[in-house]
Amino acid sequence: MNKTTLALACGSLLMAGCATSNPDVVQRYETQRLAQVQEGTVLSVRPVVIDGFQSGLGGATGAMIGGIAGSTRSSGAESAVISLVAAVVGGVMGNAIERGATREDGVELLVQLRNGERRSIVQSRGHEGLMAGEAVVLVTTDGRTRVTRAPAIVPPARPANS
Repeated sequence: MNKTTLALACGSLLMAGCATSNPDVVQRYETQRLAQVQEGTVLSVRPVVIDGFQSGLGGATGAMIGGIAGSTRSSGAESAVISLVAAVVGGVMGNAIERGATREDGVELLVQLRNGERRSIVQSRGHEGLMAGEAVVLVTTDGRTRVTRAPAIVPPARPANS
C-alpha cells in the first residue's frame, strides 16, 4: 500500500502544477496578448489561504489505484468487495490529496488607482512581498488581473550641449 499512496501523491502533485494564481507564473495562453495596465498604490495587504480544488482527476486516479491494489489482496467474491472498498477509499484519498496539493498561501491586496477608484485582488503570495504604500501596476489580460511592483521610471537622457 505504500507504493499506492506514493503513486497517488505523485499524481496529485503533478496536477497541482497545472493551475496557479501566482503572479510570478504567466499561463501560456496569456503570452503575446496585449494587456491593460493600470497604476496604483497598495493600501493594505492581508494574508489569505487560497483553497485547493478538486478536478476529479485525483479522485479518479485514487479510485483506480485503490481498486487495482485491492484486487491483488484475494480472489473470488471477496476480491470484488475488497476492490470496491479500496477504490472508494482511494477516490476519497485522491480528492483530499489533490485539494491539499492545490492549496496556496495568498494575499488580498487593496489597491487605490490613480483615478481614486479602489480595487481588491487576491493572488498567490509571489516573490515580491508587496507592502502598503508601494507603487504597483495591475496587469489585466482576458479578465485575469495580477499585481506587481511598479517599475522605476527613469527620465530620458538630455542631449549634451555642444
